Amino acid sequence: MKVVKLKELIIGEGKPKIAVPIVGKTIEEIHQEAEKLRNLPCDIIEWRLDLFDEVDNYEAVIDISHQLTALLPDTPLLLTFRTLHEGGARAFDSDSYYELYRAVIEKGCLDMLDLELFMADGPGAQIIKEAQGKGISIIMSNHDFDQTPDQDEIVKRLRMMVEREADICKMAVMPQTPEDVLTLLQATNKMKQQTDRPIVTMSMGQLGLVSRIFGEIFGSAITFGAAEQSSAPGQLPTRQLAELLETVSWHG
Repeated sequence: MKVVKLKELIIGEGKPKIAVPIVGKTIEEIHQEAEKLRNLPCDIIEWRLDLFDEVDNYEAVIDISHQLTALLPDTPLLLTFRTLHEGGARAFDSDSYYELYRAVIEKGCLDMLDLELFMADGPGAQIIKEAQGKGISIIMSNHDFDQTPDQDEIVKRLRMMVEREADICKMAVMPQTPEDVLTLLQATNKMKQQTDRPIVTMSMGQLGLVSRIFGEIFGSAITFGAAEQSSAPGQLPTRQLAELLETVSWHG
């Protein structure tokens, strides 16, 4: 397995690492959430840029990335702008998406950047090169909030991420039946055997909760928990998630 090392954290071995989103709309709210993370079991901080009221002020985004790193210097920082099409909070044209990412790569302080699969071609390919050239890992993502694609399609999209040089490949889907959850877990296990890169998968909502807890068994390297406010359906409170991961940890 080609693990990803961010500061002292190793992604791709052992228990799934817990990522906790910062979802504040204002600078004050972002700082308050960051302070609370000091006392929570949090391996990765994900700052959801699309939820920040001033995200179109790139200098403010850059400044806050430095502030978050100063507040939590030992915890890797992941920056994510989730597009409206994939469950994000605001409309943002593709040019602005790439400009924002170029700005944070050039002047920001971050360890990992979330790039959506269907934004990864054209200018996105250059974003990948620029980020990795500065030691920033790319977690490439795809989200389906309506359904769970079949197993072959899930594996196909994860393979596309590998082909586009993602460091970590992530896919989240919405289950409608228990069989959908099994489809996601089977696809995860299959993909684990076909790639040397860490993969991250989750079945969302209450129905898919098992996928957030048993990822270690099937091959998912990161799971997402909530500090106070979740950023996606089905996220457990971080403390509860950490306890469950410890309980079910399987070293095989």
